Amino acid sequence: MIENEPERSVLPLPTPPVAPTKPHSFTHHGITVEDPWAWLKDPNYPTVTNAEVLDYLAQENAFFEAAMAPHQATVDALFAEMKGRLKEDDSSVPQKDGDWLYWWAFRPGAQYRCWWRRPVAGGGADELILDEPALAEGKDYFRLGALAVSPDGRFMAWSVDDNGSERFTLRVRDLIAGADLPDTIPGTLGGVAWQADSAAFAYGLVNDQWRVDVAQCHRLGGDVAEDVVLYREADEGFRISIGQTQSRRFVVLSAGDHVTSEVRLLPGDDLTGTPILVSPRIAGREYEVDEHEGTLLIRTNDAHVNFRVATAPLAAPGDWAELIPGSDDFYIRGLTAFADFFTVEGRERGLDQIVLHDHGSAAGRRVAFPEASYTASLANNPEYAVDRLRLSYQSMVTPPTVYDFHVGGRGLESLKVQEIPSGYDPAKYRTERVEIAARDGTAIPVSIVYPADFAKDGSGPLHLYGYGAYGLAIPPGFSTSRLSLLDRGFAFAIAHIRGGDDLGYHWYLDGKLEKRTNTFDDFVDVAKGLVAEGWASPGRVTASGGSAGGELMGAIINQAPELWGAVVAHVPFVDVLNTMLDASLPLTPGEWPEWGNPIEDKAAFELIRSYSPYDQVSAQDYPPLLIIAGLNDPRVTYWEPAKWAAKLRATRTGDAILLLKTNMGAGHGGKSGRFDSLREVAEEYAFLLWQLGVG
Repeated sequence: MIENEPERSVLPLPTPPVAPTKPHSFTHHGITVEDPWAWLKDPNYPTVTNAEVLDYLAQENAFFEAAMAPHQATVDALFAEMKGRLKEDDSSVPQKDGDWLYWWAFRPGAQYRCWWRRPVAGGGADELILDEPALAEGKDYFRLGALAVSPDGRFMAWSVDDNGSERFTLRVRDLIAGADLPDTIPGTLGGVAWQADSAAFAYGLVNDQWRVDVAQCHRLGGDVAEDVVLYREADEGFRISIGQTQSRRFVVLSAGDHVTSEVRLLPGDDLTGTPILVSPRIAGREYEVDEHEGTLLIRTNDAHVNFRVATAPLAAPGDWAELIPGSDDFYIRGLTAFADFFTVEGRERGLDQIVLHDHGSAAGRRVAFPEASYTASLANNPEYAVDRLRLSYQSMVTPPTVYDFHVGGRGLESLKVQEIPSGYDPAKYRTERVEIAARDGTAIPVSIVYPADFAKDGSGPLHLYGYGAYGLAIPPGFSTSRLSLLDRGFAFAIAHIRGGDDLGYHWYLDGKLEKRTNTFDDFVDVAKGLVAEGWASPGRVTASGGSAGGELMGAIINQAPELWGAVVAHVPFVDVLNTMLDASLPLTPGEWPEWGNPIEDKAAFELIRSYSPYDQVSAQDYPPLLIIAGLNDPRVTYWEPAKWAAKLRATRTGDAILLLKTNMGAGHGGKSGRFDSLREVAEEYAFLLWQLGVG
């Protein structure tokens, strides 16, 4: 037992499930790999009907329920706290779009939103345009996808996924008649863009490999089978997304993988008209486009790793002239062209920045925010000609806040601060941003929130969260659920490890492909550094992460199992080698630029195998582990966590608890209702408290 580690409860439990082994091996590049749990992949996937597979998952779920049953009172208490911090009849700040104000609102006790509108001109009544609770009635899972009202305000395209597979059925509602049209399109994914005359819209279809490879145009009242193909992507690693320029003069068809992009513009008044190819794809070059009065604004990484802004005339879209050069200090993350100005969203020293520019000018003025550490972004700004910007803002101690920024000089106007009905006193908490040196000397930023009376003497519990992939930063934001850990004495830290883009695009590049192990090393080194600074002691640090962050959890328990008092891995991407070798899986071809292609590249094969959590499970003592999966998950297939749990049970030493919970009617995001999802968080926190012996 680690010194100062509290004794964990020893409760009589049924015997943990044992997944049988079945001989299976494969050979690549002259290397043979044994995989005796490969049978857990149902050959009929995405349909899972194999009785032996389903029986094993059911046994694991029963074991999870048995293990957590003695802690149900803690789960209930945590859930009650978390629910008490949510305003039951919460609503968004109405936003103007044309002749209407739009907003969402919850009814008391409802798990899902209702969507409303009313005329901007006075005297009109509120109109309920979509009732999610009614649509979700009787369903175990419900998720709204697209929601797009036509330019004339009469029609609304909307889509729903009711099983977690992220294959949405798209419908059209006549908002005047209050009824849906016969037009129904299954198997969609992504956004919808209306034609200017409100008679047609563009949408994307997902194929059998869960890849949007075709964009089509549907005309209201037409036969879906006769929808016009606007663009079909031939590269199996590329996916299509659909959007609009801020002016809505053009529909934007973007094709890309993780490192290369290509954009076409469709005339907004005729979606089937001749598309404009902005610039042909060049491997490793990313770009995105907006438009202002015949001039294209282009964000691209062609000349600097942190991107630059260029312009081009619509008549010669490939002739790019630099407007804002790339910067080592300022990472340009997005741009939006409004009628009288354009905005650049970026990040400097890890902090979000929003900069307003006059058209044609590289000089800009920044929006000033009230705290030294925060996260901020443009919120919903649907209109082109505006004199104020809707912004979102929060910090680790400041609840989500909606601002309007008045462009004319009045600055920020607070419209809404998230209300916490059970009460919230920010004076009870402190937040810091520190740097911990990784083993190669790189300074890794860490954002920490903790109780005001937290003693940095190694005695307190610390929870460490991370992700570290795809260039996705984890912002230092607020969480009402997290307060339940803070109020029980925890400090909560976010490790801004390489693989995200927290400090710039180079931060992402330094955690991918041949540099992938930096991500795992950074997280372990942050934990060790925080222990050295008195934030916790070995065995008093808990950790969590999901998806690629679940891969991170698998890697860090293989590397340094002694550090962790408990670990939670959500939908963990842990069978990396097998997945990257299977080009038939939904994400694999598009993932090769992120992880490498082990089919063609022996070095990539060996590197992935060297860190893949499933492949690196060994006979050592592992910390207590809670693994959460989704049967219908198209991103991280259910068998990855199932195989990992089975191999851990068969290989590890020690007797730390190991739990696998598979949501049988959900996908990558877990349960969908706002309260159902909270109960899953409560279960996770109860597991952490149980393992650390914290009341």
